[in-house]
Amino acid sequence: MTTLIEWVLVIAGQFLITIGVLCDLVASIAMLRFPNFYTRLHAATVGSIGGAFLPIIGVALVAAGSDFLGSYRWFLCGASLVIAFIELLLAGAGSHALARATHRARAAPTKPVIVDYLEEDRGKGEV
Repeated sequence: MTTLIEWVLVIAGQFLITIGVLCDLVASIAMLRFPNFYTRLHAATVGSIGGAFLPIIGVALVAAGSDFLGSYRWFLCGASLVIAFIELLLAGAGSHALARATHRARAAPTKPVIVDYLEEDRGKGEV
């Protein structure tokens, strides 16, 4: 027998999973449509955060609200929360590392740059 709180948890989890699917869809379309590496990297980060973090939190909520898993639901809920937290920390750091490495290697074609703080720091000898 399920309570109202369990139903709310399951519905909220399914809502977050649906938002994650939509974020993945938008990110995949943006990866095809955006013009250069840096804007595509932004789309990939949106797909990583919105398309991975939110559904994992949704899975944690669904697991917490479902009674068919028995006592394993708390294990699944806790593991999902830990994985979501690690994803949240590492997605931004990974995209920053990719952008910095691409900029330093001058691998991505860019339009005329108005402000480039990394190049200014390189000229001062700070990088």
